[in-house]
Amino acid sequence: MGYWNMMDILNGKRLILASKSPRRDEILTMAGLAHEIFVSDADESSVVYTPGRPGEYVESLSALKADCACAAWGEKRDDVLFLSADTVVYVPATMEVLGKPKDRADAYRMLRLLSGSRHQVVSGFTVVMGETHTTRCVSTDVWFRPLSDEEIYDYIDSSSPYDKAGAYGIQERASVFVSRIDGDYFNIVGLPVERVYETLRKLCGK
Repeated sequence: MGYWNMMDILNGKRLILASKSPRRDEILTMAGLAHEIFVSDADESSVVYTPGRPGEYVESLSALKADCACAAWGEKRDDVLFLSADTVVYVPATMEVLGKPKDRADAYRMLRLLSGSRHQVVSGFTVVMGETHTTRCVSTDVWFRPLSDEEIYDYIDSSSPYDKAGAYGIQERASVFVSRIDGDYFNIVGLPVERVYETLRKLCGK
């Protein structure tokens, strides 16, 4: 019985992750997709959020990051695939998108808003191969049980909510806040790896 190598789907191409996120790096590694990291700073303030349209927002952000990485790439792109992504937490009740908290007070505000209710984790990702740009969006519903102030402050003060959309990481201590999810777990962590895999496979003709 032959050994199936996940790398075969790339058809010999190099996969470049245009993201600083350690969680996206870890997810790709876990999935057996060897990759390199190359990030070029993008002016995210140039993308304006339209209330009620979080999918369009993250798709635009991921496309911007991919375009910036491609423009800054100093080598030939014939054998290169660029992958970028962006994730936000969307609160349907207020149509607000939550990115990374600015400080302790902002982290508390976000977790208090999410307490006892449903929100959506929305990720956009873009894959660039040559002149082909493919952008997709994935949404996962998440329910939080009611949280006490003591729980929120304990989490904020003993964890690292400041580099995570919505001020929490489901793969860490905040897992005890979650009563239910509907959709892709890895999307909540930061990268909908199954959809990314299928996109890479189709682009590479596998």
